[in-house]
This record gives sequence, C-alpha cells and structure tokens, in this order.
Amino acid sequence: MVVSVLAGVCLAATLAMFATGFNLSWLGYGCLKGDGTVITVNAIGAALQTLYILVYLYYSPAKRPVLLQVLLLLAVVVTGCGYFSMLVDAGTRLTRLGLFCSVFTISMYLSPLADLAKVVRSKSTRCLSFPLTVTTLVASSSWTLYGLQLHDPYITVPNVPGILTSLVRFWLFQRYRPEQGKPYIPLPA
Repeated sequence: MVVSVLAGVCLAATLAMFATGFNLSWLGYGCLKGDGTVITVNAIGAALQTLYILVYLYYSPAKRPVLLQVLLLLAVVVTGCGYFSMLVDAGTRLTRLGLFCSVFTISMYLSPLADLAKVVRSKSTRCLSFPLTVTTLVASSSWTLYGLQLHDPYITVPNVPGILTSLVRFWLFQRYRPEQGKPYIPLPA
C-alpha cells in the first residue's frame, strides 16, 4: 500500500515537473503572439509549478531521483528554447510552437483514457476525481471559448478533447456511482 502511494506521489511530481515545461511552452507562445492573457496565466502556472517542485524536492527523502528529474526537465526546456529560438526561422516560429503546444495539450487531456478503461472494467468511479473532472471541464471550455474569440486554432483545437473527456467522465460518474462503504482496490495493470 505504501509503495503504491509513493509511486503515485512520484508520478505526480514528475507530471508537475513536465507541466512546468508545458506552462513555459505556452508562455513562449503567448510572448511570441503578444497575448497578455496567455502570458499571465502561464507565468503564474509556471511559478506555482516551480514552487511545487522546490517544496517537493525539499521534503523528498530521496533527493537524487528528484534532482535527476529536475535536470531532465531543465535539459528538455533548454533544448526546446534553443530549437525554437535558433533553429526555427522567425516566420514559422509561432506556427511550430503553437503546434507543439497543441500536441502537448491534447496528450495531457487524453491521458485519463487509461483510467476510463479501468472504470468500465470495474464498474466503479472510485479511481476518478470528480473535482478534477469539473476543473478540467471549466478550464478546457474557457480556453476553447477564448481561442474561438481570438480565431486561434492553436488555443481552440487542443482544448476540445478536454471538454470531451470531461463529459465522458461525467457520464461514467452518473452510470457507475462510487460506493461509499466499499474500499477501493486497484486493478492490476
């Protein structure tokens, strides 16, 4: 039980680290486009994710693996910045960075599909987070509407899967209500 909790915490920390790179990518897109909203939201997001990483690193008993993950993240971010600033010409930079951010966003929104398969097999939504589903729907809907307002496909299109996966999760919550008294037993992968 303790091992699975620790594995979940490590996975969350890794995802948080890569989410910082995700925020930095969208921050770069906002800077190239001159969009104050994208800049503000992602600067705050990157700052909060960085703070999370630092706090996690401070309290982590195993500092070496966390430091290696942080160094990997820094290498990815530096490589990405170098690629988009030095190797991509200015005329296509916004398009390529927008495409990169879109692919990253779509993969983030589609990542819960593995959990959805577990829910259908177990006929229980105990492994899904209802507040996260609500937050995902609100955030992806907001960004989709903002992208539509700006006529920006790089903001609009990648957020549609977030709406769709949230609606599927809401349907699963309605169909397979979590049982209050029954303990959650993880399914083998």
